[in-house]
Order: sequence, then structure tokens, then C-alpha cells
Amino acid sequence: MKFLSKATTRDSYGKALLELGKENKDIVVLDSDLSLSTRTELFAKAFPERFFDCGVAEQNMITMAAGLASCGKIAFASTFAVFATERTYNQIKQSVAYTGLNVKIVASHSGITVGEDGASHHMPFDITIMRVLPNMTVIVPADAVETYVAVKAIANYVGPVYMRLLRPSTPIIFDECYAYNSEKHNFEIGKGVPLEDGRDVTILATGIMVAESLEAVEKLSSEGIDAGVIDIHTIKPLDKELIVKSAKKTGAIVTAEEHSIIGGLGGAVAEVITSNVPVPIEMVGINDIFTFSGSPQELMKKYGLTVDDIVAATKRAVARKN
Repeated sequence: MKFLSKATTRDSYGKALLELGKENKDIVVLDSDLSLSTRTELFAKAFPERFFDCGVAEQNMITMAAGLASCGKIAFASTFAVFATERTYNQIKQSVAYTGLNVKIVASHSGITVGEDGASHHMPFDITIMRVLPNMTVIVPADAVETYVAVKAIANYVGPVYMRLLRPSTPIIFDECYAYNSEKHNFEIGKGVPLEDGRDVTILATGIMVAESLEAVEKLSSEGIDAGVIDIHTIKPLDKELIVKSAKKTGAIVTAEEHSIIGGLGGAVAEVITSNVPVPIEMVGINDIFTFSGSPQELMKKYGLTVDDIVAATKRAVARKN
């Protein structure tokens, strides 16, 4: 499957925030000196009285967001994923998750597609550390279109949310018009989106790996393997019903994520599979390793996150089933 266009998820975030600001005066936005990169600058220019640049003080940003939420505001807090999670974890745990306050942490520059910024700025562990927090919802959109409708959805959802966005442009999977008609894109927090039906194996993918998985389906088909693909945009709460149903139907599961396989989508799906319907499962993701600097394409190849890696993992899952 060849995708005709690309867009950045952070651009869609900025556009959605701008629309939300027009619709709801209780929306406030915080950033930590990175509004140009996170795209919160669009909101800042339109609604300066509701935008707070907290400087390079991410812990304070989270605490301020919690304070604003405690007063009835819907607080969006943004920075790079490495700062939004590692540097602020205690504040998120104590002030946001523990209290259940209405704070939306939307982090850009996640995973390894940050690229040449290097290991210090790569963040392939954020899903794991956010998923473990009680009360926290974790969302990873598949493309720019899904990002737009997901931002609208979390604004209407009451409670803590962590959303993971990327730095580079990525393939557009969903019809671009969906970005302006959320009713057409059936986005629901906690519900996976079946994209391809298959008899032999189900590929559960999230984020940038959804597009990679759809391309893998064509290669697998040419080799006689009928694979299905499901977009798992919500890691927590996970769509356990759909995962179990798919495992029973195809008898084999592959997970694909631009994230560590420890505690991310792969780990979350394994918890469901082993408890409900033990079938072969293969995980495409980053192994227990620190990553190095390089272009996004080079790193995706080096750490086993390509179409060919998904194809190979799918063949292993099917072979184990047989």
C-alpha cells in the first residue's frame, strides 16, 4: 500500500487546539519554551491570555496545569516526550494521576524518529511509564488525521491523558477530510480501529507502525499469508474485547510499535493474550537497548521497525501457530 501524502501529527495538534480555543473558553495551554516545535504557538497567538509559557521548568508546568484543572480549566501541557515524562514523572504521579485532574499531557518528539538529536532526546519508554499510572489514559494516534480527532476527543474526556506525537511527517492513513468531520472517523477512546481483515494472523499496531503494517500486508499477501491490521490508538484502556476476538479468529498475533517492547503495546497485549486466549505472539519494537543518533529512516532499520521486520515477525507467528 502506497500512501500519497504525509503530514505531521504535531501540526494537527496545533490546528485542533486552535479550534478548541474558539469553541471553549475553559481551554488553557501550557508549554515549556518549545511552543514553536510543539505547535502550541498557534493557540498562543490567538489566545495569549490563556497560554502560559513556563520556560525550561517542566515540573512547574505540570503542577501549574494541575492547579488550573483544579479550578475547572481543561489544561493542555506540551513539550518533548523525554521532558514530558522523565523529568516530570513525580509531578504527574502526585498532582495529576493521583488526583485524577483534567490535565492533557500532549508530548511531541517521541520515540526514535527524533533522529539526529540522539539518545538523550529519544523517548522509547514513555508509553510504559505512563501506562503504569492509575487513572492515566494513554493515546498514540496513527497519523495526522487521527491526531486531530483524538485531540478533540480528549478535550471532551474528563481525566488525565497522555498523548504521544512525533517529530517528522508520517503517511496519512485516513481520508484527510476526516480532520474536519470527526463523525466520519469513528474515533473512540479505548476502541481499536480494524483496517484490514485477515484469516491467518492479526497485526496490532500503534502510531507510525500502523502505516508500516498496512504496507506489510501486501507483501504477506503475495506470499500466501492473509493478515489483518488493527489500529490500536489507545494503549490504556486497551480494547481487550477486540484483541481477544481477533486472537480467537486468526490464532496468531503480531504487535508493532516504535517503542520498547517492554511494557508498551507488546507488553500490554501479551498481558491480555496470556490471560484470555494463549496464542503465538511476536513483538516488533525496540529491544532492551539504548538507541543512537541517526536519521529516522536509519534508526527504524537499525532497530527492526521496518515493513520487512513486520513481515518476518508475522511469518514467525504463523509458523508457530502451525
